[in-house]
Amino acid sequence: QVQLVESGGRLVQAGGSLRLSCAASARTFSSYAMGWFRQAPGKERDFVAAISWTGGNTYYADSVKGRFTISRDNAKNTVYLQMNSLKPEDTAIYYCAAARGPSIRNKYDPNYWGQGTQVTVSS
Repeated sequence: QVQLVESGGRLVQAGGSLRLSCAASARTFSSYAMGWFRQAPGKERDFVAAISWTGGNTYYADSVKGRFTISRDNAKNTVYLQMNSLKPEDTAIYYCAAARGPSIRNKYDPNYWGQGTQVTVSS
């Protein structure tokens, strides 16, 4: 069982930046691909970004490319999402996810989910 705890979400103005963190309980954290998803009110949960076991490969949704950066620190069992140039449409609950495998490409790949952290971007 892997527990994921997100932090860092808050209210921010458009154009601002936030860094989300996700701490994982897995003893073999480096064997999990990690990802971030988001869900806005009334909408489905969407893929945002993912990173491979070693951090050598990253993947992004088109809507966040060039603005968001995913990274991981395997020594700290933590994955990060640096969000720059935030827009009101980035407002959502952001979820951290872990998958037993080399990568995460969609919402069906993860085996574990965090509880989410709210990000609100005001215009």
